[in-house]
Amino acid sequence: MYQYLEGDVAGLTPTRLVLDVGGVGYDLCVPLGSDFPASGRARAWTHLIVREDSHQLFGFADRETRDLFRLLLSVRGVGPQMALGILSGLSRGPLLEAIVGGDTAQLTRVKGVGRKTAEQILLDLSDKAAGLHAQLGAAPTPASDELKANLEDAVTALVSVGYKEKEARRQVERAAESVDAGDLELLVRTALRG
Repeated sequence: MYQYLEGDVAGLTPTRLVLDVGGVGYDLCVPLGSDFPASGRARAWTHLIVREDSHQLFGFADRETRDLFRLLLSVRGVGPQMALGILSGLSRGPLLEAIVGGDTAQLTRVKGVGRKTAEQILLDLSDKAAGLHAQLGAAPTPASDELKANLEDAVTALVSVGYKEKEARRQVERAAESVDAGDLELLVRTALRG
């Protein structure tokens, strides 16, 4: 119904934006870390959800993030609050890379997203996200493919020394959070230390 609203910022919190448009204050739910100014004029790309008991207006700093929000809403089991939470936990680029690359570990790091939901997101959105990813000119990089290969090699290394695959994967994912996943030797050593 509304593509965007443009007006003066009347209020801004980490999760809410109030825009004064022609004397009417629109209260928008926004992802954490949104790039809106604390004062002055702003444009918010919007999505309106109408329910029997409420109307919710969601605002985004750019059209692409709003479109990604809409894609997330198309996933079975993902509602507006979860979609907003996902966009709060992962910015657009890393989220698209996680979906296109099939990285459930990255998605499950977001509060409220479990393994089943992450798998459903990948199942429902991998093709659509790849199109949006390409449209934004951010095709997966060889570096990200190399990192994925390193992660898999590290898992294989841990399995070869007696770890169960599930535990090996968990250890490698933990290690990748604290060290450079591009350095396979360091990644394996860190994963072995637990």
